Amino acid sequence: MQTFTVWRKKNHYKGSLQCSDIGGKAEGSLHCSDIGGNLYLSVLQVEKRLDLVKQVSHSTHKKLTACLQGQQGVEVDKKSVRSPSVRVSVFTCDNVLLLVKMLKLCGETQDQLSQELLLFEVQMEREVIEPLYTLSEVEIPNIQKQRKHLTKLVLDMDSARTRWHQSSKSSTLSIKEQSLGAKADALREELEEAANRVEICRDQLSADMYGFVAKETDYADYFQTLIEVQAEYHRKSLELLQNVLPQIKLWVEKPCFGKPLEDHLSLTSRDIAFPIEACVTMLLDCGLQEEGLFRVAPSASKLKKLKASLDCGVLDVQEYSVDPHAIAGALKSYLRELPEPLMTFHLYNEWIQASNEQDQDKCLQALLLVCEKLPKANSNNFRYLIKFLAKLSEFEDVNKMTAGNIAIVLGPNLLWPQTEGTITDMMTTLSLQIVRIIEPIILHADWFFPGGERQTSVSD
Repeated sequence: MQTFTVWRKKNHYKGSLQCSDIGGKAEGSLHCSDIGGNLYLSVLQVEKRLDLVKQVSHSTHKKLTACLQGQQGVEVDKKSVRSPSVRVSVFTCDNVLLLVKMLKLCGETQDQLSQELLLFEVQMEREVIEPLYTLSEVEIPNIQKQRKHLTKLVLDMDSARTRWHQSSKSSTLSIKEQSLGAKADALREELEEAANRVEICRDQLSADMYGFVAKETDYADYFQTLIEVQAEYHRKSLELLQNVLPQIKLWVEKPCFGKPLEDHLSLTSRDIAFPIEACVTMLLDCGLQEEGLFRVAPSASKLKKLKASLDCGVLDVQEYSVDPHAIAGALKSYLRELPEPLMTFHLYNEWIQASNEQDQDKCLQALLLVCEKLPKANSNNFRYLIKFLAKLSEFEDVNKMTAGNIAIVLGPNLLWPQTEGTITDMMTTLSLQIVRIIEPIILHADWFFPGGERQTSVSD
């Protein structure tokens, strides 16, 4: 919406409208100064104020009308707002095939914004623009018209007084002429009637001008109303946008590699991270009997392409089903690139302490206690992954991947300390401890995570 500025000049007026006798002396001597004096000066002062208020009101009305994007003076149901919001809403709603949900929601939002703009303009037109038009084009002109009428009556009265004075002089020179006396009486009556009309008009003008001055606060309220209406419009528009933004953010599926697990799950409304679920599902179909799975390095180009596909949520299962090592490599990369390991930083020391238990049963109990402390999101994904790895170890005779081998190649991607250094460095010093943690959990997967089937799918 265009902006506008109303310049308000400050004028200080002295004096006030005063009513003085027009008749003057008994003999009816009446002068223009008798009408003027303090009253005449006050009238001029109020007239200046009238001119200023008319100018400001007219200018503001013109600028506000120019700001309207809809059709002025049209009912709400027939008013069309030619705003960018409407054009965007029409465009997006007509092209729902493009970015489907996002553009549809944005189109609906822009339509709601245009409706708020329409209601705002209707209210502004009714409560601000129309009253300003009435003030500048009706009320003030009526007062000015009354002032002009008073000026005319004063001139008529001056003319009548001049004729009466001339008749009085003639009557003084010719006292014996009765006809001149009668004429003088008629002229005096005419003067009195003119003076009476001037007095009535003057009183009416004074009342109108006093009324105008008294209502200046009401006129100022028009501009207060303008600000209040604008504030309400912007408040509703902001509230509408703030309600829509969270929903939009939930739909924006940001790249999942390198993103915190909980953020990814929240944005995608999932329980299992998409890369984990997608890779596990494909490996269940084509990789359980692949020798050296997770140990054999995949093609770098294939791995890069698969990670990009998982990042954007577009995956050709048939293409990658012939290369299980690329799938396993993508799963390892996702786990390794998490900002915090799946088994968490804050539980790292507890995992290490649990693995140091020499008694096997005590070690399993200690690991279970730590496992139960995992956050829900981490626990769900860890359980999902361990169930799959347990299934993979069942084919160790074919794929040569025992629970111990799996723990060696995959363990450092599940747990590492919150210290500087590369995973390669940590593998050399912590590999044995990590194997002592991961291997028993894989071997006793059903005991650590009772219930449910090991084999899961993306549709679960």
